[in-house]
Amino acid sequence: MKIEQQIMAAAQAAVKALYGQEVLEKMVQLQKTRSEFEGSLTLVVFPFVKMARKSPEQTGQEIGQYLADNCDAVSKFNVVKGFLNLSIADSAWVQLLADIDADEHYGEKRLGGENAEQSDGEAPLVMIEYSSPNTNKPLHLGHVRNNLLGWSLAQIMEANGNRVVKTNIVNDRGIHICKSMLAWLKWGNGETPESSGKKGDHLIGDYYVAFDKHYREEVKALTAQYVASGLAAEQAEEKAKQEAPLIKEAHEMLVKWEQGDTEVRALWEKMNSWVYAGFDETYQKMGVKFDKIYYESQTYLKGKAKVEEGLQKGLFERHEDGSVWADLTNEGLDQKLLIRSDGTSVYMTQDIGTAEMRFQDYPIDKMIYVVGNEQNYHFQVLSILLDRLGFKWGKELVHFSYGMVELPNGKMKSREGTVVDADDLMQLMVDDAYKTSMELGKFADMTEDERREIARVVGMGALKYFILKVDARKNMLFNSEESIDFNGNTGPFIQYTHARIRSILRKAQDIQSNLSTQITLNEKEVELIQKMSEYGAAVEQAGKDYSPSGIANYCYELTKVFNQFYHDYSILNEPNEEKKALRLVIARNVAKILKNGMALLGIEVPERM
Repeated sequence: MKIEQQIMAAAQAAVKALYGQEVLEKMVQLQKTRSEFEGSLTLVVFPFVKMARKSPEQTGQEIGQYLADNCDAVSKFNVVKGFLNLSIADSAWVQLLADIDADEHYGEKRLGGENAEQSDGEAPLVMIEYSSPNTNKPLHLGHVRNNLLGWSLAQIMEANGNRVVKTNIVNDRGIHICKSMLAWLKWGNGETPESSGKKGDHLIGDYYVAFDKHYREEVKALTAQYVASGLAAEQAEEKAKQEAPLIKEAHEMLVKWEQGDTEVRALWEKMNSWVYAGFDETYQKMGVKFDKIYYESQTYLKGKAKVEEGLQKGLFERHEDGSVWADLTNEGLDQKLLIRSDGTSVYMTQDIGTAEMRFQDYPIDKMIYVVGNEQNYHFQVLSILLDRLGFKWGKELVHFSYGMVELPNGKMKSREGTVVDADDLMQLMVDDAYKTSMELGKFADMTEDERREIARVVGMGALKYFILKVDARKNMLFNSEESIDFNGNTGPFIQYTHARIRSILRKAQDIQSNLSTQITLNEKEVELIQKMSEYGAAVEQAGKDYSPSGIANYCYELTKVFNQFYHDYSILNEPNEEKKALRLVIARNVAKILKNGMALLGIEVPERM
């Protein structure tokens, strides 16, 4: 039994014995003792004062004495006003360490594990959607934050005993796709990823940029022509944007696509296949994957059908021009367009169609959308519409809203000149990790292959940790130089500590796991065991808050506490064998929890650095 559980049970027994009152567990409030007071855990006495009919100080003294006499975990106590500070017996800390050591996934409630609260079939099924790329350009820095948050959230939900399905919705249709296709037909000369040596997503992105360049030139020329004929500059530019031959051709191609034109569809499938191959390579480098990928080309018609169904049930209304709307004024919102007057769908329609497909595929209990905060209103509306349409999870859908990633300078501009390319960024991080590790002499006695692998692990760890340690709701400034630092709140600092511990354990070879409960612990040893015991609470809170940053910050705090301990006390050179065994078990479990915690962030930790 955990120390907290022992004390809570003993506190309930104390109130019953001393004051004849039954108290619920939720009335027993335990918290970590503040650093300026003696003790490890503090019991809040105020809820019991009325029952005792005594002052908070006297009530605390009586309960404290009962616990000291009747609870093996409590060695002594002190009372500060209405707070009962409890010192924990060394034997209880040693037993807790043994419990931590015995459980490979201590603090997690994974299905099939010894701490699982439900069987596989009973556990809630959580679907998490993330990534959501367009097939007209490669993934960029914004997608990196999205993917890392989505993947980490999936790991955290699994660690909290949920079944998880990771999904992606690919925006593979629309005018933006046709722009790339048209540009390739006009200026591509049959270029392929193989002939160009480019990743498919980069190649298609280049043609999207080429379309935009030629389109701007056409708009500029037409605007000048219309101004010369007497139109105002603003009107002339607006007319030019609509009348430019390129945009008209792109719209004609879109119409052909919607009509199922065989040539257009064949080209669309070929170019999209290039993009998907490129995406797969990027996802693999990033360390993320999906259980199911949906495509908007397959969901938008289902969305239109679902809206028509809602129309027949009186949930929506059709206007005179043929468009379909949802009236949300009774929800404090406005009216929302669902189908345009020309019969084409909007993003909301597609999301309804995707929800329909997913609900048919999986018995979802909770749906989490990982999408930027510029879409807050969209998901507020989607939740209401899905609830109206009868999706049981509609009302409680979670929009995991996150802020934008900004840059301190423009040195990482992509080949498009507008955004930071995900592939370029990841390569930069790995290269920087290699360079920094070489400069710090961390690659001694390693082969070149080992150096490259560690540079990959450290570079990607630096990138992921730097992004995930920030509260997802906030905008963030990404600085690659700050992220690769072997000191401070960074991924490499935690990775290096793990590698250092593994080195100690290799040198120790045989570690005695049968610990003596008679051993005396110092303050740092107690602090480390207590910090490790808090991992489960950190995992649970991260699941409740949908907060990878909570795990990142816990890992950093544990790393700091271990390094302070390691600075003050020797492990391998400790002359007392019982003490040495204790410290080795502490070190082994710090490494284990760091490895498990960082895995929840999608971060690998090396065995050596």
